[in-house]
Amino acid sequence: MAKRERVVRMSVEQPLWRALTAYRLLTMVYAVLLFAAAYKEFPRPGVAVGYLAFLAIWTFATSRKVANAASCTKGFLVADLTVAIVGIVLTPVADTQERITAGGSTLPTIWTAGAVLAFAIKGGWRWACFASTFVAAANLAIHTGQPTRDTLHNVLLVWVASVAIGYVVEVARASENTLARALEIEAATRERERLARDIHDGVLQVLAMVQRRGSELGGEAEELGRMAGEQEVALRTLVSSGLTQPSRVSRDESRGALVDTYEEEEPGGDDAELDLRTLLAPHAGSRVSFAEPGTPVPLPAPAAKELAAAVGAALDNVRKHAGDGARAWILVEDWGDEVIVTVRDDGPGIPAGRLDQAAGEGRMGVALSIRGRLRDLGGSADLVSVPGQGTEVELKVPRGRTDKR
Repeated sequence: MAKRERVVRMSVEQPLWRALTAYRLLTMVYAVLLFAAAYKEFPRPGVAVGYLAFLAIWTFATSRKVANAASCTKGFLVADLTVAIVGIVLTPVADTQERITAGGSTLPTIWTAGAVLAFAIKGGWRWACFASTFVAAANLAIHTGQPTRDTLHNVLLVWVASVAIGYVVEVARASENTLARALEIEAATRERERLARDIHDGVLQVLAMVQRRGSELGGEAEELGRMAGEQEVALRTLVSSGLTQPSRVSRDESRGALVDTYEEEEPGGDDAELDLRTLLAPHAGSRVSFAEPGTPVPLPAPAAKELAAAVGAALDNVRKHAGDGARAWILVEDWGDEVIVTVRDDGPGIPAGRLDQAAGEGRMGVALSIRGRLRDLGGSADLVSVPGQGTEVELKVPRGRTDKR
């Protein structure tokens, strides 16, 4: 079960929803008062009364729908825009064409802009452009002759304002997500530093003491000290690597920037991504040095696991063939379009033709465990070995072409 702790809660978007709710109520009242002031000039006032009564009921009944992004669904947006357009289209039925041509307002008046702004806040500037285009078409359609300058001005104003607000909302959301990620990294860094202090004061000191005493006593104790030394190096690497889980931000954008901590299983599935560093860090030890970038190296989970398995196979070869005293180095490089992992050792190297001879004898460690895995991922494995100077294996995995089978 995930545990979530709220670190900060803020939202630039939420005040816009509250403002929109107030705007709809005020403009509805304005439309009713404007009609009441010119009631006698309408040849068919019953049409206007019926529409405005429905508009008032609709505005009050749907106030909760514009309370936040979660409640403002696509279906509601379409229905709200339909109410606005119907009011515009009914204006020539209730009023005279002369008054409309002279600059008379439509039945919903500026309430229509609220429907367009809801699209802008919910979906950004593209949605705003879509909604305002329909409103503009309806306003132009009720003018049988040439649209007045005021009509064109109002149409353009609504279109530009809604698109601008939609763009501001998109920028605000991106900023909130960036802030959430920064706060999450800060929280993870503080927790990592606290754990590092505790580990350094306790476990690492004990392991270092066991290693030192084992070397002094010799015999079986020396082997125990060596193993303690390897675990000490592995722990130091894990603590200092600064690995953090991918950012998780609330799906409810109206809640703003939330930093959540989770306890969950290791990510899985073909669509998940893993940080390659987390898979390779356990290989570090007293005889294996691990060098990594300071930022995550994400790869699709199947590709990351196959690449880590290939690195493990290369290290197995070092242990089997390079001798007990051989050292190995792992270097991870992220070039954006591809990830390169280099495994190098200081062993005696591989004599010329030895790999072909091993393949002929049925030993396919390099051919299958290393090159075969990289070939399935669309990458390559290059092996360079000079007798007496060690062996270097370079594993390359391109991004975007990894096989997820």
